Amino acid sequence: MESLESELERARDLEVGELADAIESIGFECTRCGACCTSEADEPHTATVFPDEVRELRDATESRSDEPAPDARSQRSRDWRDVARPMPYGLDDGEGETFEWALQTDGCGDCTFYAEDEAGVGACTVHGDRPLICRTYPFSVALGGTSQPMGEAVDGEGMVRAHECEGLGRDISREEAEELARALKERAVRELEEAIGVRENYRPVEGSTVVYDSEGPKRPDGSAVGADTTNRGDTHD
Repeated sequence: MESLESELERARDLEVGELADAIESIGFECTRCGACCTSEADEPHTATVFPDEVRELRDATESRSDEPAPDARSQRSRDWRDVARPMPYGLDDGEGETFEWALQTDGCGDCTFYAEDEAGVGACTVHGDRPLICRTYPFSVALGGTSQPMGEAVDGEGMVRAHECEGLGRDISREEAEELARALKERAVRELEEAIGVRENYRPVEGSTVVYDSEGPKRPDGSAVGADTTNRGDTHD
C-alpha cells in the first residue's frame, strides 16, 4: 500500500491537460437537478469540507448578510455550525469521534446552501464560494487517500472517475474541462494534505463528540478542544 506522502506526490504530479482529456472523453454538463445537494434514500446530504473552507464560507455569507436572501438563515451572522457539522459516519446518535467535517444540512437533510426557484430549478446560494468537493462533482481521481463522493464510480478514463450524475455524457468545452481538471487536482492534493495533517495532529481527547481534523481535535462548534469558546472556529485564522 502506498503511503499518504507517496500518494501526495502523485497528486502533485497530475497533469491538468490529461485530466481535462479524461473529463472531455467522459463528458459532463450540470443540469441543476439538485441530486448532489439533496438527501437521498432518507440519508442526509454529506459533502466533505476542509476547515479553512468552513471559515471562508462563513465569512462569505456574513459579508452578504445585508443582501436579499432566500431564507432567514442567510440574513444573520453565521457561526461554524451554520456552515458545517461533524461528518456523521462513525458517530452514534451524534456522539463519538469522526475525522471530517460535512456541509450543514437543513431539516429535510438537504445542503443548507441549496435552494430551488418557483420552477423547481435548483441552485447553490454560495456558488462562487462553494468548496472543492462541490466544484469537482461528479469527478474524483483514483488515488489512495482521496475521497469518492456519493458511492462507487460509474465511469472512468485514466486517473479520472465519474460518479452517478444525470449530467454525465454531455458535451463539455475544453475551457470548462480544464477548469474542472484544475479544481480536481487541487482537491486531490488538499485531501491528501488534510489526511496527513489529521495523522500528525491527532491526540486522543475526552468529549462526547470530537472531530479530528488537520488542525487538531475540535468540538462540533469548530473550537479547538481546550481552547476558550469565545474564539469558536477561529483557532487557526
